[in-house]
Parts: sequence; structure tokens; C-alpha cells
Amino acid sequence: MLLQLKETVNTMVDQLSAFADEVTRVAREVGSEGPPEDTPAPPRLMAMWDSTLLAYADRGRVLPAEYRKYVTRVNGDVLPTLLVDGYVAGVWRPRPDAIEATAFHPLPDEVWEALEPEAATLHAFLTARGDATPYGRYDHWWAKPFPETAETRLLSF
Repeated sequence: MLLQLKETVNTMVDQLSAFADEVTRVAREVGSEGPPEDTPAPPRLMAMWDSTLLAYADRGRVLPAEYRKYVTRVNGDVLPTLLVDGYVAGVWRPRPDAIEATAFHPLPDEVWEALEPEAATLHAFLTARGDATPYGRYDHWWAKPFPETAETRLLSF
């Protein structure tokens, strides 16, 4: 029985390896190998209830434990987040004329500047839909305290 199981597992490993090789070959053919490994991830504005934070049992891959209480609320709401270097660094919400971003720890000016174009694109999208503040009914979550080190800025366009 164990020998048969070992053979089955080895066959599956061989099949997965062949599949991975084929995916790599196709990626090279179409020129989509991705950026070099040392390429930093650009800062992003992640949506409320983004699947990145909902779909994993272990959110620690992207959400530092000390920030979880500021992002995931008692009723299960997951606030829109700032993603910096691949990790949650704060939250944001749309305002009528800007995107209000709150970082839980100090961020370099270049990170704030990199968020500006994304905020402009997001605001234009929301405005074109006719609702510049779609999360307005969740504003009460921003009345809860954030860390003492938090910094809030309006990302204007």
C-alpha cells in the first residue's frame, strides 16, 4: 500500500514539474517572465473587502498582526488598505475631493507621492460612476482610534 502511494505521489510530482516547465516556457515566449526579484512592489490602494485580506486563513503574509485590529472590524468588515512593500501599512477612504489616507507608521515622502496617481485614477473612476464616496456608510469605523504613530494625509489630484 505504501509503495503504491509513493508511486502515485512521485507521478503527481513529475506531472506538476512538467506543468511548471511548460508554464515557464510559455511565459518566456510571450515575454511575461515578470520583473526581476529585487523590483520593489509599488504602493497600492486596496479596496474594502479586498480578496487579498479575505481569502487567506493566515493574513499575516500581508497584514502585520499589530495592525489587524485597525483593518478588520468586529463585524468582519475589512477596511480599504494602503499596501506598501507588499504589506498593509494603513487605511484609506474616499472623500468628495480627495482620498484620505492614514498610515499606521511613518512613510517616506516618495511613498506618499507614489500613491497620488493611483488616488487620482481611483477618484476619477468613482466620480464617473456618480459616487465619489462609496464607503460613506462605513465612516464610523474611522472614528475608532488608530495607532499614535498614525499619519493622515489627503491625496489630492
